[in-house]
Amino acid sequence: MSRKQVIELKINGDTHEVLVEPRTTLLHVLREDLGLTGTKEGCNAGDCGACTVLMDHKPVASCLFLAIEAQGKEILTIEGLDQQGQLHPLQQAFIDHYAVQCGFCTPGMILSAKALLDKNPRPTEEETREAISGNLCRCTGYVKIVEAILAASQER
Repeated sequence: MSRKQVIELKINGDTHEVLVEPRTTLLHVLREDLGLTGTKEGCNAGDCGACTVLMDHKPVASCLFLAIEAQGKEILTIEGLDQQGQLHPLQQAFIDHYAVQCGFCTPGMILSAKALLDKNPRPTEEETREAISGNLCRCTGYVKIVEAILAASQER
């Protein structure tokens, strides 16, 4: 029998106290306990990237990350990207360049792109493709997604 414990998570700049079992994933806490459903549940094996969030500015698969291990880390989800009610430039670029189809992969794709642009503001196409290689999209050939990321890099 596992014992629940209270943990404190810093998500999108806000601190949350959550009661969890030790085996609870960060994905579950985000979606089920905090209602942050922008983080998607895909494969639950860390292969598809739908559950990608930024932890201390690096992309992680929240389906593989235990919530208790996220204490003391800064977590950013897609809901935390808006800037005073305005879309983040990456979000706007995805709209402007028609990089969204079904939208399931979009939150993880945008967060992976944000991590890239924060580290490398002017990436090449190859660097961009490598940065999103952990995010699968079944609707597109990635061309519009890469175009959107590169366009957002030019607006910085």
